[in-house]
Amino acid sequence: MLESRSRVEVETTLRAGVLEQGTVDLLVETGVGERMLLEGAPHHGIEFRFGGRGHRIPLSELTDGRAIMLYAQDEVIKDLIHARLAAGGTIVFDVRNVALHDFDSAKPRIRFEHDERVYELRCDFIAGCDGYHGVCRPSVPLAARQEFARAYPFGWFGILVNALPYSPELIYAYHERFSLVSTRSRKCSDCTFSAIRKTHRQLARRTHLGRARSAA
Repeated sequence: MLESRSRVEVETTLRAGVLEQGTVDLLVETGVGERMLLEGAPHHGIEFRFGGRGHRIPLSELTDGRAIMLYAQDEVIKDLIHARLAAGGTIVFDVRNVALHDFDSAKPRIRFEHDERVYELRCDFIAGCDGYHGVCRPSVPLAARQEFARAYPFGWFGILVNALPYSPELIYAYHERFSLVSTRSRKCSDCTFSAIRKTHRQLARRTHLGRARSAA
């Protein structure tokens, strides 16, 4: 497994904080859910707010006890990294100049740099899990790949707060635009708003300027 970032950066990047029941079950079944069960907080319902009123949806009552788990995905990554290394697996962090070769053959290769040395991996197959901006997608010729995309005219603007959760359960609200009150952990809350892209950029710019003025 190759990773371009350091282990510290990977494990400290904040990610979404809610897991669905299927993910919870899979982590438990594969033996990496112990810390999640100890530290996570199950939510048995969600609340919709619109028209000036709140409407709670009792998820567990309607789904034979299924729930969502408050356990940040960056914590899941920590658990998976620990399990991989404990099982004798190899994760190479801080790799550079990754290049794929012969990926369409029976013996694909990956060349990369680590600690100022060049390495080559000879593989049975390559799983390109490096996202849209990674090296795997553009390594496949346009004629050999099929892409599906859908662009939306809005973006997300999120605010993280080091504070106790505002609500014991998630709140999905609609008033002119959508907003979400969520929780990343027992000490970190998340307010997310939808906005058209122009407004999204303006909000981000104002927030950045506000931080600069506060620092000054």
